[in-house]
Amino acid sequence: MLDARPGEKMLEIGFGTGHCLIDLAQAVGSSGRVFGIDLSEKMVQKSREIVGKQGLEDRIELACGDALHLPYASESLDGIFMSFTLELFDTPEIPLVLAECRRVLKTAGRIVVVGMSRVGPGGLMTEVFEWTHRHFPNYLDCRPILVRQALEDAGFRIVDCRIQKMWVNVEIARAKK
Repeated sequence: MLDARPGEKMLEIGFGTGHCLIDLAQAVGSSGRVFGIDLSEKMVQKSREIVGKQGLEDRIELACGDALHLPYASESLDGIFMSFTLELFDTPEIPLVLAECRRVLKTAGRIVVVGMSRVGPGGLMTEVFEWTHRHFPNYLDCRPILVRQALEDAGFRIVDCRIQKMWVNVEIARAKK
């Protein structure tokens, strides 16, 4: 989806167990670099183990941190990937996260965001997520959002966007800076 190429620098925000980091590292090759940032120190530790077993420590650099304050230089990355991460942020924080993404992306940088979507009829599960998040945000910290609109509002140019029907609608958006 991100079309990572040899020699590029990629970032995954909210990498969880790190399996996508491995795919990105293989795509960028030995001349590239992959960065990952996650709020959970436990996920960072678990992913370090997985990365180590794959022998990719020289290509993948993991950090425990917040996407609201990315520890990367301006215009230093070729691409960013987020999967089921953006919807974890409070609504007022989403534009701030995407502004940070724009800051660290190179001029022709790309971003792919996969997230639970409010586009189209979502059905019962969408209603359950939204109701639970509204009433118990400390227990369910995610909810469907408008992925494409959030990217456009942040100044990204949409390359393509599609809806995948799962237990809820999932929006997969590719965009450029």
